[in-house]
Amino acid sequence: MKPVQTAMYPEETRGVLSFGKRSRPHENIIQAVLVFCAAVSILTTLGIIVVLGTESSAFFREVSLREFLTGRSWQPSIGEFGILPLVNATLMTSLAAMLVALPLGLGVAVYLAEYASERVRETLKPILEVLSGVPTVVYGYFALTVVTPALRNLFGQDSIEVYNTLSAGLVMGVLILPLVSSMCEDALSAVPRSLREAAYAMGATKLETSVMIIVPAAFSGIAAAFILGLSRAVGETMIVALAAGAGPKLTLNPLKAAETMTGHIVRISGGDISYDSMDYRSLFAIALVLFVTTLALNMVSRSIVKKYREVYE
Repeated sequence: MKPVQTAMYPEETRGVLSFGKRSRPHENIIQAVLVFCAAVSILTTLGIIVVLGTESSAFFREVSLREFLTGRSWQPSIGEFGILPLVNATLMTSLAAMLVALPLGLGVAVYLAEYASERVRETLKPILEVLSGVPTVVYGYFALTVVTPALRNLFGQDSIEVYNTLSAGLVMGVLILPLVSSMCEDALSAVPRSLREAAYAMGATKLETSVMIIVPAAFSGIAAAFILGLSRAVGETMIVALAAGAGPKLTLNPLKAAETMTGHIVRISGGDISYDSMDYRSLFAIALVLFVTTLALNMVSRSIVKKYREVYE
């Protein structure tokens, strides 16, 4: 009769091998807490969608979707609910912000990733983080009391209004700058060193390598930074509420006052309006447009990263 093999491993390793099978109540608790946190975030998002959809449906029973999306006048007092003036102002401030944030953010990212020493990097990055931590209401008053007077001195007192979309957009660009620069720096740092060394071996300068090799190689990350920055600008509230102006106006002149979607929501929700009025329900319709817009921008950003991402070995 063959002897029975009672063990395949030494006696001293049996406790180690059975370690993974032991009951760990604390890990189960941690896992339950993590699942709960994930569920809360998902349920919160679903709750927002349900509330926006429910309140907006009551609004769209009275106002057609076509009139809402294509109307050129927003005057609830006479039953006109065309969102184009609000969308136009939102786009003007957002594009002005990106005209500031993208070039400066990309320049800062290239400097930090390619030129700056470790000591300089450790000094500049906290400064950028401080910019992102300043309350937006401070930026709003800065735009109103500093940037707007400077623009009025530059363009003339009669050429630019006290409340205007340009000053709000410029200051929003400063607010978004840390986000854009951080994402661009991460994208540039992800480019392998072998590409840099190959460019140097062919006689390229550091500037040529950065502009012609590194930046194109990090295109997907830079594009994602631009789109996420744009999404952040679209949803900004306090700066535009304080500096851009009140009253929906369909104008392409950034030196004039105009009201954005978020600014309109803040102004109307702070007033005395009936909860059953069309003016109140219109706020949820505007909020739904904002939600869909930011969601679409985030999805486009993810798709760009996924489609154009370079895979290096």
